[in-house]
Amino acid sequence: MQRRPLLSVSLRALALGAAATLFCAGSAWAQTGPLRTAVDATFAPHAMAKLGGGSQGFNIDLGEELAKRLGRKIEIEATEFSGLVPGLNSKRYDFLLAPVTVTPERAKAMLFTEGYLDTDYTFLGRKGTAPTKLEDLKGKTIAVNKGSNYEGWARDNAAKYDFKFDVYGSNADAVQAVLATRADYNLAGTTVVAWAAKQNPALQTGYTIKTGLVWALPFRLDDTAGRAAASNALKCMKQDGTLAKLALKWFGYTPGSEDAAVKIAPGTGVPGMGGYDPTPVTPKCV
Repeated sequence: MQRRPLLSVSLRALALGAAATLFCAGSAWAQTGPLRTAVDATFAPHAMAKLGGGSQGFNIDLGEELAKRLGRKIEIEATEFSGLVPGLNSKRYDFLLAPVTVTPERAKAMLFTEGYLDTDYTFLGRKGTAPTKLEDLKGKTIAVNKGSNYEGWARDNAAKYDFKFDVYGSNADAVQAVLATRADYNLAGTTVVAWAAKQNPALQTGYTIKTGLVWALPFRLDDTAGRAAASNALKCMKQDGTLAKLALKWFGYTPGSEDAAVKIAPGTGVPGMGGYDPTPVTPKCV
């Protein structure tokens, strides 16, 4: 009887072991325990406190729909935006449900699904004072949420447009600063600003900065199985119109065919950003 070389047997065993490990990693993410995640529950209408306890909003509905499609329960913790990424990296959370704008810098540190909403920036001011152009910012004070992309924009452009900016622990505090005249404008996502103006007639939306950026779900860099499972669910939500319906429910508009809530990425992740896998994916929907 011919005996196989020991090296070949060992390599084959290692290969089988690696394959088993990958399978287990993927199936474990898809089947065990509740998903642990977090939101900034002051970021209406994406996440906000609900009478009787808990949170409600677009991203809360998104998370519950995601968990349902994965056959999991979900635990959603409310925390400040600045504590989200540290919580993800420490494995307190499996992924982040809060809206996180995908940027080249963040794509180096986290693994993103494809976008589920476009994210533009809009200024909010008191009635009759909202800016209509960037030049209106001269000499003004802008209130922004700590750790957000809006803080980054303010920091990068303060000298260029000659304005000051103050940083707040939550966007609700930033909006309150405008109402209390401690700040002239709040800068936040278009959906958030539209909601604030709708809820308070003393406020008005102003100039919108088109970014070409999207919100997506972030995972740790090594969690390819989690990213793949969530990405498939998002593609299915776009395919059957679920995301578009949630946008209409919370923002009052129906996304167009090119909006991130409708357009399905051909691969996995955000095209043009780090971590994007261009391998074509056919959604597997139940």
